[in-house]
Amino acid sequence: MKLVRYGAPGREKPGIIDADGKIRDLSRVVKDIDGAMLAAGGLAKIRKANLKRLKTVAGKPRLGPCIGQVRNFIAIGLNYADHAAESGVPVPSEPVVFNKAPSCICGPNDNTMIPKGSTKLDYECELAVVIGKRARYLSKDKAMDAVAGYCLANDVSERAFQMEHGQTICKGKGAETFGPLGPWFVSKDEIKNPQNLTMWTNVNGEKRQHGSTKTMVFDVAHLVWYCSQIFVLEPGDVIATGTPPGVAFGMKPVPVYLKAGDVVELGIEGLGTQKQKVVPFKA
Repeated sequence: MKLVRYGAPGREKPGIIDADGKIRDLSRVVKDIDGAMLAAGGLAKIRKANLKRLKTVAGKPRLGPCIGQVRNFIAIGLNYADHAAESGVPVPSEPVVFNKAPSCICGPNDNTMIPKGSTKLDYECELAVVIGKRARYLSKDKAMDAVAGYCLANDVSERAFQMEHGQTICKGKGAETFGPLGPWFVSKDEIKNPQNLTMWTNVNGEKRQHGSTKTMVFDVAHLVWYCSQIFVLEPGDVIATGTPPGVAFGMKPVPVYLKAGDVVELGIEGLGTQKQKVVPFKA
């Protein structure tokens, strides 16, 4: 299943993509696509629904973040060996875990707003994992049982905030619009192997990132297991699993950071595409 949330910011409705690529309104089946729905067995309820009897959504509405009410937005740093190399740091011996503020989450095609004082705005195409049930101290062989599905994420980053103001990574990760999620929340059954997905990023039509999840240092199962050892995972939590090389920060000899007017496009095989325009800060 490919599930979406559509409509104005803060008033999104649940939907599902049908066989013709159209959105069908799920409002009569579930209240939202979020942790509460997952915890209550909503995916099974949606699977039983007769899509042909659901209303087709007219036009091309705005797509909101494909998961609503995210409480814990977790991210993994340096999880591709070649990205670690371009960053000039060793491959980590354990996952590098940090948080993005849930308030940074936005729709997949919403504008990226440059925060006040920003000088080094960057992009990161990432596979995101959506947790489907409460998980604490998982065994490694049960880690994937906690996964409900996947989505595309752009871990938008401000490198000066991240690296030049102390050692806390999250300083450069949580500004408004720094967490586009979607277009779809794709149920786990549709992604047979999350460790073999092509991923890419273009900036103004120029290819910047081209990689595959098969080169991740720590795979999805390991990351879910590892995170469950250090905090409780709840339904609707999101784990962004790292990015391949090609980010602006790693460009040689001079990084080319994002500026107002730039257009960032990114995608992952089976998870759709995003498109964001970079715009100045607006109060």
